Amino acid sequence: MDSLGAASIHFGFDLFKELKKRDDSNVFFSPMGISTVIGMLLLGTRGATASQLQKVFCSEEDTESSRIKAEENEVRRHIEETEEIHHQFQKFLTEISKLPSDYELNISNRLFGEKTYLFLQKYLDYVEKYYHASLEPVDFINAADESRKKINSWVESQTNEEIKDLLPDGSLSSSTKLVLVNTVYFKGQWDREFKKENTKEEEFWMNKTTSKSVRMMTQSHSFSFTFLEDLQAKIVGIPYKNKDLSMFVLLPNDIDGLEQIIDKISPEQLVEWTSPGHMEERNVNLHLPRFQVEDHYDLEAVLAAMETGDAFSERKADYSGMSLRSGLHAQKFLHSSFIMVTEEGTEAAAATSISFNVTSAPGDENVHCDHPFLFFIKHNESNSILFFGRFSSP
Repeated sequence: MDSLGAASIHFGFDLFKELKKRDDSNVFFSPMGISTVIGMLLLGTRGATASQLQKVFCSEEDTESSRIKAEENEVRRHIEETEEIHHQFQKFLTEISKLPSDYELNISNRLFGEKTYLFLQKYLDYVEKYYHASLEPVDFINAADESRKKINSWVESQTNEEIKDLLPDGSLSSSTKLVLVNTVYFKGQWDREFKKENTKEEEFWMNKTTSKSVRMMTQSHSFSFTFLEDLQAKIVGIPYKNKDLSMFVLLPNDIDGLEQIIDKISPEQLVEWTSPGHMEERNVNLHLPRFQVEDHYDLEAVLAAMETGDAFSERKADYSGMSLRSGLHAQKFLHSSFIMVTEEGTEAAAATSISFNVTSAPGDENVHCDHPFLFFIKHNESNSILFFGRFSSP
């Protein structure tokens, strides 16, 4: 099994490719938030459903080598690898909670369960152990909308009120039995802030013929930098205070170059290019727009396209690890995200919920982000991507 960091980059990049097919504008989401919810799902699945969800955390090479292994080892191997996934989440969430107080980084998980429904205590114990998630009993049968408002209120409180109405009107009903929720909130100052007096109005080119005015921040300083000659693109790493976290920006030289680059690169290359051994400290003349992106996704169709469809199938889903009662299946997989990048730093938030129903060089480098670019915020020690996005339209 890959490390959680490598898995988050694999999953994040694969998910990004699916999301961009559905939206040609900005894309922004939290791979770590979504994969945490999938981890909590995996804990309660069995059989083919579990095997499908486990692929989220494994590369194709892992999957192929697993398939080749002897059949009699399959069950034992599956249990061991699944346990390793949950242990890595436990370790990651514990590490994150101990980070310095120079910035806010809060990852929260909670289960909201129908108070009359019988969940396996073993599942509840494990989800609390590995994902720091407790079960809050609610009354979906008689008060579905009040329960929805209660969940939305909790999400707001965990994301500094940046994510509102994660669950829209009518999204829960009297047949809802469980809602799994994850929130990721980050507010951090740059290691070196942009001076506001240097911020100027500039044109941001969405393509070679269309532009919009943006507030462009500027600073010249030493940054982690690499030039990808084959792709004619640059990557710059912009650290936050204490340098536990960094934002990486991948900028093509050509205004229309981003789509071609996305089609050519792999998650492994993103890991390699942004590793400390690959990037050099260079003096960079950096121009980065102030920007704000807010997105809301229903991920059920997207994840089904990534071959995890059984989890959402009334007939095929196997959640017998959560409850002995039959018919439990995932019905909605919602994700909301928000980011604001300013001279001082970055504020970002994301929330994910899933509900269940029973059916019945020489010199300074110039990085001028005045056309579409990829960006992601990474926890450097674990190599885990907290947020991933494409900025293509102010």
